[in-house]
Amino acid sequence: MPTEIEIKLAVRDGKALARALKRLGAKPANPKAPRMHEMNLIFDTPDGGLAKHGQLLRIRTETPAPLKKGVRRKVAARPLLTFKSPPEELAIGDVGPAGDRRHKVREEIETELTDGATMQRIFEGLGLRGWFRYEKYRTTYVLPGRHAWAKGLLIEVDETPIGTFVELEGQAAAIDRAAKELGFSTRDYVLKNYLVLYVEECKRRGEEPRDMLFGGGKR
Repeated sequence: MPTEIEIKLAVRDGKALARALKRLGAKPANPKAPRMHEMNLIFDTPDGGLAKHGQLLRIRTETPAPLKKGVRRKVAARPLLTFKSPPEELAIGDVGPAGDRRHKVREEIETELTDGATMQRIFEGLGLRGWFRYEKYRTTYVLPGRHAWAKGLLIEVDETPIGTFVELEGQAAAIDRAAKELGFSTRDYVLKNYLVLYVEECKRRGEEPRDMLFGGGKR
C-alpha cells in the first residue's frame, strides 16, 4: 500500500504563514478550485475495533468552497473512501534525538467513489456505524520546481472549528525543511489526528465532545 508520511503544525499567526508561503512561491495545487470544503465521516465497529487497532475508515466528501459569500459553484461533490493502517515509526535516522517518533507514517488506500451515500449504506449493512463527523476547509499548496527538495511535497492549510493547522505530507526530509521554511521547529510537530485534537480542545473548554462542525454539532 502507498505510504503516507505527514505532520501537523498549529498555526498561531496566519499572516506570518501567508508571508512565508508567498516568499516560497507556493501556489494552489488546483487553481480552479483552490479552497475545498471537506465533510468527513469516520466508521467503526460497534465495539470500536478499528480505533482500538489504530485503523481509520472514512468517507470524505469534497466540495469547492464558494468564491463569494453565499455563491456556490456548480461543481459536483467528490466522495472519497480512505483506509489507513496503524501509524508506524520511521526508520532509524528519521526519529528524534531521544528516539521519539517525529513523523506520522502509515499505509493508506484511497479511492474515488461514484456514490458516497450508497457506500455508507453498505457499511451500515455490514454492521459498521458512522460515529464521528468533522469538517474543515483545505487549501493545498505546492512549491515551484526551483525548490528541488520539495518534489512531491504537499502543504495543506486546514481551517477547522478548533483552529488553523498546516499538514505537511511528503518525504521526511522535505517535511522537515518545509516546516523550518515556514517558521516552525520539530518541537511544533503534531502527530495527533483531528479527533484527538478536538476531544482535547473540548476538555480544555469544559465541553462535551460531539461532532467537530462549524457552529457545533450533535452526535
